[in-house]
Amino acid sequence: MMMVLLVVHVAICLVLVGLVLVQQGQGAEAGAAFGSGSSQTVFGSRGAGSFLTRLTAWLATALFLTSLVLAYLGANASGPASVTDKLAPAPASQPAAPAPAGEGSAPAPAAPAK
Repeated sequence: MMMVLLVVHVAICLVLVGLVLVQQGQGAEAGAAFGSGSSQTVFGSRGAGSFLTRLTAWLATALFLTSLVLAYLGANASGPASVTDKLAPAPASQPAAPAPAGEGSAPAPAAPAK
């Protein structure tokens, strides 16, 4: 569920960036006064302003909502809280057993003093 929502969130981000880059700035109407031919657009004589503005607003709302849902799901996820908690526990190491001393064995001789 979270992975699907994350993919949708990234897709909304990319489309929103594209829409913002396609839109014209606020000073673009000044060029139309000098006969730039803005009435021959794909979206009609009014231009794409209202359509792109509405679509941007809807996508921004969807981005906000997916952000909130992802934050909620991330905070309430059940699982290890840390990456180190995900690691398997290390096997318990046993201390080395001392070598058994036999009855006839004598301690090792000390080094001769010089």
